[in-house]
Amino acid sequence: MATRVGYHSWISDNRRWDALELREGDIVISAPSKCGVTLTQRLVSLLVFDGPQLPGPLAEVSPWLDRTVRPVNEVVAALNAQGHRRFIKTHTPLDGLVLDDRVTYIGVGRDPRDAAMSELFQWDNMNHANLNRRGSAAGYGQGDPTPIQAFRAWMEGPIMPPESPVAPPPSAIAPPPGPGFPPPHGGPGPMPPMAKHMGSLSNILHHFNTVWSRRQLPNVSMFHYTDYRADLVGELIRLAGVLGCSLGRDRAEELAQHATLNSMRARAAELAPESTEGIWRSNERFFRAGGSGEWQEFFDERVYRRYYDRINQLAAPDLLAWAHEGRRGCEPAGPVG
Repeated sequence: MATRVGYHSWISDNRRWDALELREGDIVISAPSKCGVTLTQRLVSLLVFDGPQLPGPLAEVSPWLDRTVRPVNEVVAALNAQGHRRFIKTHTPLDGLVLDDRVTYIGVGRDPRDAAMSELFQWDNMNHANLNRRGSAAGYGQGDPTPIQAFRAWMEGPIMPPESPVAPPPSAIAPPPGPGFPPPHGGPGPMPPMAKHMGSLSNILHHFNTVWSRRQLPNVSMFHYTDYRADLVGELIRLAGVLGCSLGRDRAEELAQHATLNSMRARAAELAPESTEGIWRSNERFFRAGGSGEWQEFFDERVYRRYYDRINQLAAPDLLAWAHEGRRGCEPAGPVG
């Protein structure tokens, strides 16, 4: 049995999962931030409830269990009281979870560059004063670098290691340094600028790899934001198959209308993460664009080359193809770029 890794930060602690007794049929949705977790939660909710109505805000119906703001006993009690099929959000990689054969694990991917851009826009929508008053993130939003500086720090930064690992970190955490990238100095070193909020490219690819390397398991499935954008109805039908739900094409087309960007923005007070806690300046702006390619504003030829050097240090070609293009990228061979 593989040793479970501990992931503990100022906002998240995967040890909280130990307080929850998993049930037959539970669904766990795992992805890095801004990779399509909320959209996946919405799609799952449409199948679980066979329609758009929810018994409460999505963040309460499908909580982020690892999030440390709310006492774990309260979150677990609310989940235990649910009579419907439970679906739970996490930003913990699969190597930090206990895999249970009774549970379906859904990993969600997105082009890492698009995820990084979405993070940049998300910071701008955060109510930093409210977060700092609550002590949720001391100094959050103070002295931030420019977006270009943040993007480069995100590219070059090491994976943010668990504070209390219970297993040696994967070898991909410390790849050989490439041209232009600082070598490690006796360990991960200080957190690069903005990384405490943005994570790093290494974080994202490590998270993806924990799903990719387990994709042959019968209870692990992979979805991708690019595939959602290309064929939301088809991906909803595929998701229904993964979850053992009967869903015809006509009904899928009806349900998918409630998971479009415009539809979710119109119900932002109900669907945005932690929508009742005042962490956003605007719940609607959480569903800002959902697009792709905005990262090109920051990619001159030099940065472009560095990005591809970096990703090919961090992950195998087949994983990189999926990470950047979804299922379409699984066909070609060779490194991305």
